[in-house]
Amino acid sequence: MTAYETNSPGFRIVEAVVSAEECDALVQSLSNPQVSRGRAGARHLMVVPEIARLACDERLKDIARRELKAEPFPFRVTLFEKSGKANWLVVWHQDTALPLKARFEDNGWGPWSEKAGVAYAHAPAWALSRVWALRVHLDASTMDNGPLRVVPHSHRLGVLTDDEIGGVVREQGFIDCLVAKGGILTMSPLLVHSSSKARIDAPRRVLHIEYTDSQSLGPGIELAVA
Repeated sequence: MTAYETNSPGFRIVEAVVSAEECDALVQSLSNPQVSRGRAGARHLMVVPEIARLACDERLKDIARRELKAEPFPFRVTLFEKSGKANWLVVWHQDTALPLKARFEDNGWGPWSEKAGVAYAHAPAWALSRVWALRVHLDASTMDNGPLRVVPHSHRLGVLTDDEIGGVVREQGFIDCLVAKGGILTMSPLLVHSSSKARIDAPRRVLHIEYTDSQSLGPGIELAVA
């Protein structure tokens, strides 16, 4: 199981990891017919060769390796795309659902759902502590285009109820994460986070790449690659 660093706030910004030219090429790759785009973006992007190569790029794996204290295994990539024309508010939450190869019975997991043919279950804190996300910014994230907001150190509180999340935000406050194009925001899925609506039309596109220390989280518990 991953042990969090004592003073880790649960997130970190690493600037200038991916070049502007690489970002533009990745945007082009998202026009691949394999990508089923929705209003908010697209999920299950490991099927796109260019995206899979990015997830396995040593620059990103080095960052994930530092966070996980283990060899990182990329298992899921999601595109979040926000602009003045495709705009939404994301309420305060944690990312607790994981894609799994098969359903199983365990009191610590659930409820279950299915997204594009992939089984998902809400996971317990011990499993989520073995996951870390790298958010690759294909556009600059500014105060005007709905940046991610996070509550530092909240990932240490375990899986919270909606009421508990609201209390944490009120008591601890939050910060806005502003990241330049090509920069990466790393974060624990247990970190309490949200984002506001964009105030401008310029897009804010982010590739949310998730890594784990092992595809197998235990007997009969294997993550799906999505």
